[in-house]
Amino acid sequence: MKIVFMGTPHFASPSLEALIEGGYEVLAVVTQPDRPKGRKRTPTPPPVKVKAEEYGIKVYQPEKVGEESFVKVLESLAPDLLVVVAYGQILPPLVLRIPSAGCINVHASLLPKYRGAAPIQWAIINGEEKTGVTTMWMDEGMDTGDIFLQKEVAIGTDWTAIELAEVLSRVGSELLLETLKRIEAGDTIRVPQNHAEATYAPILKREDGRIDWGDSARAIYNRIRGVQPWPGAFTFRKGVEIKIWKAEISDTGQRTEPGRVLGIDKERGILVGTGDGVLLITELQEAGKKRMSAAEYLRGHPIAEGEFFSNDGNG
Repeated sequence: MKIVFMGTPHFASPSLEALIEGGYEVLAVVTQPDRPKGRKRTPTPPPVKVKAEEYGIKVYQPEKVGEESFVKVLESLAPDLLVVVAYGQILPPLVLRIPSAGCINVHASLLPKYRGAAPIQWAIINGEEKTGVTTMWMDEGMDTGDIFLQKEVAIGTDWTAIELAEVLSRVGSELLLETLKRIEAGDTIRVPQNHAEATYAPILKREDGRIDWGDSARAIYNRIRGVQPWPGAFTFRKGVEIKIWKAEISDTGQRTEPGRVLGIDKERGILVGTGDGVLLITELQEAGKKRMSAAEYLRGHPIAEGEFFSNDGNG
């Protein structure tokens, strides 16, 4: 089969590499335009572009995949199949109709759960114990097409979204190859989704990183893990924003007011009250400073028992 691959972030790179190493004819790669990054706002290519160029594959970066000039490019390539992995744009009907065999998407959830842009992050934020990968036939809806294959993955209790994405990207690449082998063998599968069971995983906003100390210790712990690397979980101390990178749920059985510092362990971290217990902060980062262990932070920023971390900069 002649394939056009569409993807953008690091998550999509293993799938592209699996296609190439598996001997499939990848006619071209379509990815998002280079975007400015870092303090110097240097234009930076997406990871999928970097991977494609390693293999000498032609790369296209349209601002809008449905623009007329680019649709003509796709039509001229005449692919048998479009393979889409975390591309970042909705494909319009005229694009979906181009490949003769259809369009396959690799989605990082067990559809119909967690349709949308951030399934990995929301699975962790919501405290799921398992998730997985789905290959599906694309239609005009957002992750609403018929399911081809699925594979379940248990979520490690201390995994961040970064670690879960790494695992799911590998699982996704393997599931994609199995899907293509079945298509080639004529063993196509189309299982309609139960739309009544659908849940959604909208793209993360900065506000999704805000810690509400009135939440349970478990909910805060899950949010800290789920919003990495962006926007990062944040709170405030004396009006200064602080990101919390690592924490543990304390099992001391103690209780105090939400956000109140219950105690200081100079070796391990800062004990802070939540809505139902205590969280131990072990790694943090003050705005404009480097990320550091709580022990390092405490050496330069003494904190007294009874102080408060607040939900906003006014506390």
